[in-house]
Amino acid sequence: MASVHESLYFNPMMTNGVVHANVFGIKDWVTPYKIAVLVLLNEMSRTGEGAVSLMERRRLNQLLLPLLQGPDITLSKLYKLIEESCPQLANSVQIRIKLMAEGELKDMEQFFDDLSDSFSGTEPEVHKTSVVGLFLRHMILAYSKLSFSQVFKLYTALQQYFQNGEKKTVEDADMELTSRDEGERKMEKEELDVSVREEEVSCSGPLSQKQAEFFLSQQASLLKNDETKALTPASLQKELNNLLKFNPDFAEAHYLSYLNNLRVQDVFSSTHSLLHYFDRLILTGAESKSNGEEGYGRSLRYAALNLAALHCRFGHYQQAELALQEAIRIAQESNDHVCLQHCLSWLYVLGQKRSDSYVLLEHSVKKAVHFGLPTANKLMDALKDSDLLHWKHSLSELIDISIAQKTAIWRLYGRSTMALQQAQMLLSMNSLEAVNAGVQQNNTESFAVALCHLAELHAEQGCFAAASEVLKHLKERFPPNSQHAQLWMLCDQKIQFDRAMNDGKYHLADSLVTGITALNSIEGVYRKAVVLQAQNQMSEAHKLLQKLLVHCQKLKNTEMVISVLLSVAELYWRSSSPTIALPMLLQALALSKEYRLQYLASETVLNLAFAQLILGIPEQALSLLHMAIEPILADGAILDKGRAMFLVAKCQVASAASYDQPKKAEALEAAIENLNEAKNYFAKVDCKERIRDVVYFQARLYHTLGKTQERNRCAMLFRQLHQELPSHGVPLINHL
Repeated sequence: MASVHESLYFNPMMTNGVVHANVFGIKDWVTPYKIAVLVLLNEMSRTGEGAVSLMERRRLNQLLLPLLQGPDITLSKLYKLIEESCPQLANSVQIRIKLMAEGELKDMEQFFDDLSDSFSGTEPEVHKTSVVGLFLRHMILAYSKLSFSQVFKLYTALQQYFQNGEKKTVEDADMELTSRDEGERKMEKEELDVSVREEEVSCSGPLSQKQAEFFLSQQASLLKNDETKALTPASLQKELNNLLKFNPDFAEAHYLSYLNNLRVQDVFSSTHSLLHYFDRLILTGAESKSNGEEGYGRSLRYAALNLAALHCRFGHYQQAELALQEAIRIAQESNDHVCLQHCLSWLYVLGQKRSDSYVLLEHSVKKAVHFGLPTANKLMDALKDSDLLHWKHSLSELIDISIAQKTAIWRLYGRSTMALQQAQMLLSMNSLEAVNAGVQQNNTESFAVALCHLAELHAEQGCFAAASEVLKHLKERFPPNSQHAQLWMLCDQKIQFDRAMNDGKYHLADSLVTGITALNSIEGVYRKAVVLQAQNQMSEAHKLLQKLLVHCQKLKNTEMVISVLLSVAELYWRSSSPTIALPMLLQALALSKEYRLQYLASETVLNLAFAQLILGIPEQALSLLHMAIEPILADGAILDKGRAMFLVAKCQVASAASYDQPKKAEALEAAIENLNEAKNYFAKVDCKERIRDVVYFQARLYHTLGKTQERNRCAMLFRQLHQELPSHGVPLINHL
């Protein structure tokens, strides 16, 4: 087939074996596949309305557009598609093509002569300006320009095309007859699918301009929105190489090659394709204006900016900084403030590991204010105003991003209910933008972020089965080699880590730290310290937390700073030094209040109450708890709810020491009820270590109240859990 295409079209465009840049000067040409499509159109016009039902005609009309726009396919595949829409018409098309292919050259000549009759008469069968009409006119014009030798080669190719289709049809029938059982049938179907795909590739040949544009736009849309439905990286690259072989200066093909290489993390090929894209963009005159914001200068500075982003993605920060400096230099010469603002943002990203990164962020915020962009203190209002514009103009991608951002913000502020609502809104919202090939915008980064938040929220509430289903869906939507796979990988590792810690399997949690560190170094170091603390290795955990605290303070990572301060405070009171923990807790509380992190503030108050309990002032601890417990019970994780109720019970017991006997018994009964509630919370997340602490405390209280049967039941449960779990000798009162 390639030789037919070359003889019909590509040879006149070659000089000394080199294809000219304007390889798509001719819009279309005749191929055996397109002759088959013309036969289908002719049979549809000849078939009366009564012979084909309304539903069949509707299915045929829906089939026509991809047949006209898409690349050439095998004859057997075409028969199958037509048969699925209208079996009767498929038989007529097959007979018509057979008569033409097994007849003589004059039969094909007569067929093209008869096509012109479709436009004749007062009420023609096909309108000249319709999609089908334009296709027919292009084919008739292209055929009329062929020489006799080219017509003969086309007819020979049609015969070969028909013979290959008949051979494939016979093979399909033989395979169905020789299938023995279900397992053999499945195996043979897989082999058939592979052979069909290989034949389609060999059949496709060079694409016309419209086919190439449709192919590139379709694959780019699939890579962006639903990567699993796009061609595999190897198949797509093979098609792109075939396309670039006939048109090396096709800039869009180079850019799609760049996106495809990013899928497999090929830094060399992706850089090569990106540079070729911008080179061809300038050479083809796509940006011919040379003044103002336009011209090749704009391509150069954005080429450098994209190259910096590419190197940053692969961790080549030094090369990224050099490319970014080049982009800044060209942007300053062109007075391009928008490009400079992008460069400033990337400077902050590159400088995150340096101590001066916060200075760059502050400068970026000042610039944002100068250009009228909103700042963080009015973040939600700004998102609301931007949403109005997005909905007004049906900018579905920006709507998705905005909802995903609000999901993350509500979680940061500790409002899990609002975060859950935003995530579900994004997942249930139908896309407003029509995407090619019936693809909905459900494979974007915002969709992955929302699903990850949803999985973590379910895991926090003890719904591990639901979280596993969400993660399973994420793995199907975003394969491990896709660009957003790291989001669910980190989410999965964190959920497994929390479950292992709750179950007391510290060795398993320690093995997960390596994976978390590879995806997020700060999170990995923090969780390593948590494991060391749980294993009662206090000095090692303290050293690690101190280093992490200094690092996070330099990066202004406020959320992690607060978490580290709480962990350090816990180390101090577990080491019987609660007074040293108080400054840490007050610092964490001040940061939480300053940045409006409500949930972290409530958790800090919870720790302050526990410190006061250790210091022997349970009444003040109880009053503090009334301030913190409501947000925790409303939006907190199940584990934190259990910790809060357990602490309330401890404070009630400590406060009851000075009561008279009737009032003391009443306070102990109330404490037992709170302990039951705490035990139910811990059971939901399978936290056996904390359940052991609760039943021990309950046994002591039942013994004080003289309830022997209840005491023995709790004591037996405590013994079972104590034998199952390791004990590190930490006093109960010093463990929150």
